[in-house]
Amino acid sequence: MEFDQINKTAVTDPAKRPNLEDYASIRANFDWWRDAFEKMDWLAGGGLNNAYEAVDRHVAHGHGDKLAMIWLGKNGEEERYTYAEFKHESDRFGAVMQNLGIGLGDRVFIFMDRLPELYIAAMGILKAGGVIAPLFSAFGPDPVRDRMLDAGAKYLVTSPDLRAKISEMLPDIKTLKNVIIVNKDGRSDDPPVEGDLDYYELMSAADPDSFTMAETTQYDFAIMHYTSGSTGKPKGVLHRHQAVIQQWITGHWALDFKFDDVYFCTADPGWVTGTSYGMMAPWTNGVTQIIYEGGFSASGWYKVIQDYDVTVWYTAPTAVRLLMRAGGDVVDQYDMSSLRFIGSVGEPLNPEAVVWGNRHFNMPIHDNWWQTETGAIMCANYPSMAVRPGSMGRPFPGITMGVLDDQFNEMAPGSAGSLAVRPGWPSMMYTYWQQDEMYNSRFKKGWYITGDQASIDEDGYFWFQGRADDVINTAGHLVGPFEVESALIEHEAVAEAGVIGKPDPIAMEVVKAFVTLNPGHEAGPQLRRELMRFARDRLSAGVAPREIDFIDIMPKTRSGKIMRRLLKARELGLPEGDTSTLEDD
Repeated sequence: MEFDQINKTAVTDPAKRPNLEDYASIRANFDWWRDAFEKMDWLAGGGLNNAYEAVDRHVAHGHGDKLAMIWLGKNGEEERYTYAEFKHESDRFGAVMQNLGIGLGDRVFIFMDRLPELYIAAMGILKAGGVIAPLFSAFGPDPVRDRMLDAGAKYLVTSPDLRAKISEMLPDIKTLKNVIIVNKDGRSDDPPVEGDLDYYELMSAADPDSFTMAETTQYDFAIMHYTSGSTGKPKGVLHRHQAVIQQWITGHWALDFKFDDVYFCTADPGWVTGTSYGMMAPWTNGVTQIIYEGGFSASGWYKVIQDYDVTVWYTAPTAVRLLMRAGGDVVDQYDMSSLRFIGSVGEPLNPEAVVWGNRHFNMPIHDNWWQTETGAIMCANYPSMAVRPGSMGRPFPGITMGVLDDQFNEMAPGSAGSLAVRPGWPSMMYTYWQQDEMYNSRFKKGWYITGDQASIDEDGYFWFQGRADDVINTAGHLVGPFEVESALIEHEAVAEAGVIGKPDPIAMEVVKAFVTLNPGHEAGPQLRRELMRFARDRLSAGVAPREIDFIDIMPKTRSGKIMRRLLKARELGLPEGDTSTLEDD
């Protein structure tokens, strides 16, 4: 009853009345066109551009003086941009890209820390008709090369230090036309690389007043994110401009955005949350967004919320668990009274985290579920209804979800099975880049098969049960074991590698590797440290193994496939199950 009482209190306060007050009624009568599509401004010629809907339309409606972005730099800097200034600067970068000859659908990779220029460039690229492909700044050269090669990258926007990290692989990207360098406030003393272009020089030479937005349609590509799989390189997930429709309405109803909100999203744009809910959803709803360049810090985050009167906060379960570890005494040092809504995404939110949030913030943390492939929130705990700790919540209006058996038939409440969604929602991925067979395999009997396992209760709340494949969820980031294995076997000592996710109380799972060695190499602590450094350099600290064990024989099927399931069972002391296909059985 604790959560019922919290929600009822919020509803009775006129300043906090949820945008979605009557879930059952709205869900029963929801119409995508009437309730969402018609709420967009659209372009004069009937097209759709998500950057226009996020930035320009607020200026057109007389809200140009409203703050769009407050950037807080890691060295204590602060910059503020109104919607009018945001429009002006993104128009200028749109002109830069047009001057460089960008074509409709050209892939532009953004490999940067969270600087204002990242967001300005992203909106300018979208206005010019390009496709933005943001990358985590923590990536090593291998993930960057794999993604840029696969996508046929035409342009790269990066900073001097990150450019140096990937300099050796850039010549491999034969499709690359230009590298644009953002040396923010002269942070880097490194001399420019011949042929690179300076962001600020390009901006000074461009005329935003002469910029004409590309006539994009709702079906043109806009954003590309890579998601990991268990048996191959990461897959490029392409979303269209149409996705902005669902991002807007889910921001309005699931995150409860109001026009005067100050919003703090802790996700990096290299993760889909950092674009869908770190760009599109907040700005299409006209809120003021805090962009925080620094990393995780309990006191730092609380100070941001206190000093900037943050009203809506969206973060990840791993971060919540780290906040819990820091303790309630740290929360008590700050004034959190401005907060109206807290959301979480990326992995299941532990029931105890919901209770902890209720105790220390005087409100529960509302979990929701979606994926890179879905593009926007699909299932949520809404502010107008009781939170069931540990649940993903209920499907968003207009979304049909089900739990399926092995024959793709719906199962009764209480049974665990494959989580699936009826296709046709606006933010649904259009394709996996150049992997049509893989894309088509995700659709069975009129359902999109998510790859997650779940159950549903009698009241329509969904409950996450786990992944159906070997993909590792570490701190909300999906890591494909194949990618880590591929990096490890590049080391001269490693003959074979098998990678699993090992349960962890903070990150949910951490990456653990098992390796067999080539002749002439000796297992031991020194080689283990060397392999871990090698993996971190090639991948990133978040993707590289936290643990490495040496084994004599890698368990494989007779067809040669590594049995990660067996590695995991042996690591965790679980039953090994069917081993009839084991190579040495």
